[in-house]
Amino acid sequence: MSECLLYTKVRGDYPVDVLRALQVPSLPEGVKKVPGFCTSRRSSSPDHAYRITKKAQISAPTKQLFSGRFPENFSIMALVKAQAGLQAFLLSIYSEQGIQQLGIELGRSPVFLYEDQNGKPAPEDYPLFRGVNLADGKWHRIAFSVSKKNVTLLLDCKKKMTRPLPRGNNADVDTNGITVFGARLLDEEVFQGDIQQLLIASNPQAAYDFCEHYSPDCDSPLPKTQAQDPNTYVSNSTTQQVHTQTYEIYIFSS
Repeated sequence: MSECLLYTKVRGDYPVDVLRALQVPSLPEGVKKVPGFCTSRRSSSPDHAYRITKKAQISAPTKQLFSGRFPENFSIMALVKAQAGLQAFLLSIYSEQGIQQLGIELGRSPVFLYEDQNGKPAPEDYPLFRGVNLADGKWHRIAFSVSKKNVTLLLDCKKKMTRPLPRGNNADVDTNGITVFGARLLDEEVFQGDIQQLLIASNPQAAYDFCEHYSPDCDSPLPKTQAQDPNTYVSNSTTQQVHTQTYEIYIFSS
């Protein structure tokens, strides 16, 4: 008897779960499971996170996260506790030619690095968020909303800062390269700390809804789609199915 599984998308795209796509829940070298943001959570089990150490080397082809075109307007959302004093990249996406096209830097006055297919904006014009420290040894809910020629940082569900993003029209991010977690190539400093969520959504509104829909306070249950237990980890072969909210699974036997 043989079985064939057919996955059918039913409704709505769900954000790409970057940690799953990069196999972080399978606990590669330099990663271990630790308590997360909420040590007790209403109507559900306590949160858990992943502690990333210097030994961790985590990367994958970007196609493993995005089978199609990278969205022009999007959100990047993270629930993270970086080691105090850190100044390092949480995420880097490189083109096929090895150019860093997207990067989220944690630390003091963090930078949102973005470079489209035509090299815009120039490095001196990368959005900079002065007066913010994303690496103070505390948990932070961090969400970036990229819409047209602006990027907005929403920090801890209350602070909002918008900066210009002088990119070109029809800006594109190459998905034929690699995505690196916790580092930028050739940088000595790497991310160290705990991370519970890292999501990329194909719309800029998701960042504004992060605290309500994806990372609620401890008096609310976590959305079921955010269960990140390694025991329910989805392997590479089904990574693309992680991105949708609901599936119908048909089993054919012969």
